[in-house]
Amino acid sequence: MVKILSQAFYARPTLTVARELIGRRLVRILDGLRLAGIITEAEAYVGEEDLGCHARSGKTKRNAVMYGRPGHAYVYFTYGMHWMLNAVTEREGFPAAVLIRAMEVVEGADVISARRKGRDTHGPAKLTQALGIDATLNGASLCDPLSGLWIEEGTPAADSDIITAPRVGLYTVPEPWKSVPWRFQMRRR
Repeated sequence: MVKILSQAFYARPTLTVARELIGRRLVRILDGLRLAGIITEAEAYVGEEDLGCHARSGKTKRNAVMYGRPGHAYVYFTYGMHWMLNAVTEREGFPAAVLIRAMEVVEGADVISARRKGRDTHGPAKLTQALGIDATLNGASLCDPLSGLWIEEGTPAADSDIITAPRVGLYTVPEPWKSVPWRFQMRRR
């Protein structure tokens, strides 16, 4: 039997959760079909002091979900065209989340391929397009199959299969936040 990750999994330090999401199975029920992929890349964003984090300026309508209970989806729109999926972490009241950046498709490949016009799912906007993730899932529980979006246990990646690097796209973020190695990526073979 497949087990969905519990709220306790997310209620831990964000860097731990980000690292341990690599190798887990992201599942989306879309139009009655199960689409899934193995998470291959994720980034951690931790608190108001993290100048790369949406919480750097405090709580807003946009980032309010980050301040909520762990194990919920924080979905936001960026660059006027892309949705991004994050898993809220740590404790309620402390803004932290993991951006799910990429996955390897393992279920529903034909549907995902059609949604992506044959292109890959290596990138956070590509992933959300492939799975039909948008604002309707902001605040959804990642621990409840009724939400239509969750993460299953899968097989966590071994440390030797993980590369750490700076987060992507933080061009105007000052150091040290621009270069912290808070991106976790499965080594390609």
